[in-house]
Amino acid sequence: MYHDLVRNANFWLFLLAVDQDLARSARQKNCTCGGRLHRADYPRKPRGGENLPDEYGYRLSFCCDEDGCRKRVTPPSVRFLGRKVYLGAVVVLVVAMQQGPSPKRVAKLSELFGADRRTIVRWRAFWTEYFPQTPFWKVARGSLRAASDATPLPLALVQAFVHAEELHESVRRLLCFLSPITVIGGLQSGIS
Repeated sequence: MYHDLVRNANFWLFLLAVDQDLARSARQKNCTCGGRLHRADYPRKPRGGENLPDEYGYRLSFCCDEDGCRKRVTPPSVRFLGRKVYLGAVVVLVVAMQQGPSPKRVAKLSELFGADRRTIVRWRAFWTEYFPQTPFWKVARGSLRAASDATPLPLALVQAFVHAEELHESVRRLLCFLSPITVIGGLQSGIS
């Protein structure tokens, strides 16, 4: 079910539209100095998706137009998970799909998404060792009913958010929930 979702071009277009909405909201706030924000997207080379739109080669970002300021404002994203080169949906869903008894599963996932076994092991370490210790998760966990300590991450997140009958929308909600961690300092702070 999930591997079909990440191979669906409409899913990637849907996430791009969500990112564009997040970018519009960030741009309307202007810079902290009062200057206007101009587009200053930067290139990305996302992995894990097929037939991605050309816009996926860029992370939406802005730069202040005031002389002497030039601060960059990068809004949260549902497409990218921080600095990871693989798309956020792939990083979450692959590790959740891997959690289970079958060692064959890792080989199949590597084949499906082009992620090396070592990369999947790093993602799993991120979710099981690093992420649970972050201030973001310590605050966010309290807002989730289904995120029990008995279920490993990110499977607990997938179970809390993703439902087969509304797959696109529920994956969007999950990625929006995680979007604060896609910006600098996002893992170090609680949810605002």
